[in-house]
Amino acid sequence: MRRAWTRFAGAARKVTLGPRTTAVVPWRRPAPSTMRSCVFIATTGFAWLFAKEKKAEKEAPPPAEATGEGAVKGPHAADHGGPLPLEEAILTTAPEVPPPLKRRHRARVRVHLTSEVKDIQVCNRYKYRAWTFNGSVPGPFIRVRVGDILEVHHTNKDMSGMPHNVDFHAVKGPGGGGPLTLAESGQTKIASFAMQRPGLFVYHCAAAPVPVHIANGMYGLILVEPEWGLPAVDKEYYVMQNEWYPAHDSKEGDVVTECDYAAGLDEKPELVVFNGKEGSMVTKPLVAKVDDRVRLFVGNAGPNLISSFHVIGGVFGRVYREGDLLTEPARWVQTTLVPAGGSAVVEMHPNVPGTYTIVDHSIFRIDKGAVGFINVIGKEQPQLFGSDSPAKACEGCKLHP
Repeated sequence: MRRAWTRFAGAARKVTLGPRTTAVVPWRRPAPSTMRSCVFIATTGFAWLFAKEKKAEKEAPPPAEATGEGAVKGPHAADHGGPLPLEEAILTTAPEVPPPLKRRHRARVRVHLTSEVKDIQVCNRYKYRAWTFNGSVPGPFIRVRVGDILEVHHTNKDMSGMPHNVDFHAVKGPGGGGPLTLAESGQTKIASFAMQRPGLFVYHCAAAPVPVHIANGMYGLILVEPEWGLPAVDKEYYVMQNEWYPAHDSKEGDVVTECDYAAGLDEKPELVVFNGKEGSMVTKPLVAKVDDRVRLFVGNAGPNLISSFHVIGGVFGRVYREGDLLTEPARWVQTTLVPAGGSAVVEMHPNVPGTYTIVDHSIFRIDKGAVGFINVIGKEQPQLFGSDSPAKACEGCKLHP
């Protein structure tokens, strides 16, 4: 070792003296005292950094998995050891959304869901014998906060004898809660679930055969707000896309149809619609004012197709992709993908009055019903959008009324 160090210490090195000159000087071994000082400083520095890191670990808040963001004390405990305050959930049908939560504490939120069969007018040609939550397709919009306990009362009112349940994508646990909420005809099941993660989530029936329960209309959205809530906007709406696979009865005059399993298996829907039926947001458009900030909670029930969600004339100022409310949102997005069984939150800021058209930009689907309108009311803005000629819609156009 000493011999090796001697060879190294005796080596020469180049030293730059100026832009064009260099000199070769012998390498001198550092004095022992200098070496001891360097070793002491390095050792002390590493020890200080290690101690600082350990202290930071101790002082850091416990990870989300440990605190549970609602799961730490289980479904029957409050933040300070007592029972959680009980609230009845405000449920709304599409396109309406419950008001933003003003509270910043945890609560036990009771939700009543019923499984029932109902004939609904899905287009102007026929009705569909839908399987529903609370009598509507999509099912009600549920709004809670991270840390809440969702207390679900699921009652099966389907007199055909078909069992139903609720699989919440927001629930961490086997089946998303499906096995705990499975109810036979005439039965009510009660189950409690900790809302451990924020986001916009789909829920649906997952009783066998699962594809048929979803294809028949059993789905909805649940919003789990972050602890600090969501930024305030002027308007919020609930928009859910789905497909219908009707098996038309050959009997003349029959106006009620049911699910064609073979068509669903082939992924060939007859209808692709928003909020359960063709023209739901055409005959009753969404409404906003110029300069409103508009937030759309968008879900895609499928059961098969991916949605290319787009609002004609409305670039999305913010897109919370796949229902993720914690990651920084994407900005200025023209079209966003919403997978079957998935969601997105999009925000737009219309500053010109007129009709904005909601579509699935897999554009042939407009002829299967995937069209809706947002009517924006306000003063004309010719400096932003104008022409010397009046606006004119093409004849028969479904997109620009």
